[in-house]
Amino acid sequence: MKVKATVAFFRLIRWRNLVFIALTQWLFYYCILLPSFYNADPPRENILKSDEFLLLCISSVLIAAAGYIINDYFDLHIDRVNRPEKIVVEKIIKRRWAIIWHWVLSGLGIAIGFYLSWKLRNIFIGPANLVCVLLLWFYSTTFKKKLLLGNVLISLLTAWVILVLYLCEFRFHRFVNPEFHGALSRVYKFAIVYASFAFIISLVREVVKDMEDLEGDARYGRRTMPVVWGINASKLFVSTWLLLLLAALIIIQFYVLQYRWWMSIIFSAFLIILPILWILNKLRRANQPADFRRLSSMIKTVMMMGILSMIFLKMYTSWIG
Repeated sequence: MKVKATVAFFRLIRWRNLVFIALTQWLFYYCILLPSFYNADPPRENILKSDEFLLLCISSVLIAAAGYIINDYFDLHIDRVNRPEKIVVEKIIKRRWAIIWHWVLSGLGIAIGFYLSWKLRNIFIGPANLVCVLLLWFYSTTFKKKLLLGNVLISLLTAWVILVLYLCEFRFHRFVNPEFHGALSRVYKFAIVYASFAFIISLVREVVKDMEDLEGDARYGRRTMPVVWGINASKLFVSTWLLLLLAALIIIQFYVLQYRWWMSIIFSAFLIILPILWILNKLRRANQPADFRRLSSMIKTVMMMGILSMIFLKMYTSWIG
């Protein structure tokens, strides 16, 4: 019974997604942030050391896990319609324990954030973690029922996973200092690029998941995009964002071409750009929950490949500007 409860708990906190969050932050830290400082001329020392980075990563994972729990806690009735086979709360883990775990994990994430604020002399990290917990709570109770509001919020929080690393390094006196300005500017530039990618691909996936969950959302009065605008308008919305992302990725590949980053270009072409084209093609004909579920899985794979592309910035470490 304990084994079953443990397995159910890891399903509840979406452990695969948590690994992805940790991997995203790890790649950005070791492939972009550190090289930006150590390859500067002359080399500069960054603020966020490995121990503090580990704590930051743990706090991000804890807050995300708490968010998944509270989402399932309030989604119980809708999940009975949309995905009854995946229900954990009440079926295996009692609702009382689910809410306790939510507050324990949230509290730990917030506490770590405030400790980092004190340790790094950065007033933003602790309050930012607190705001993330509150936003995830109100997302589950209120925002996800509103047209687009919940989708945008989750996409912003996905982008925040990357942006928080830049926030840890930012100090105004360092930014205006020519000795640090170059390194901070490079970290900022890549943080914006990858955070924008994460925002767009997450927004697309959230709307596709809403198309998959149309029946349950409509039954319980949620005003998601497919419920309010219909499936065809939602497809148009998703396609527009995918085409925008596709155009940006192609422009980046032409920019990278001048540096002859052949492995990066091949990787992006076959594992990011072509899958997006596949998604656009399949989206036109999708009309069943199973179709949208497959599209959601592919979009998640594209997100993973996009994040893994940070490895090439580490490989081509002689030029990171």
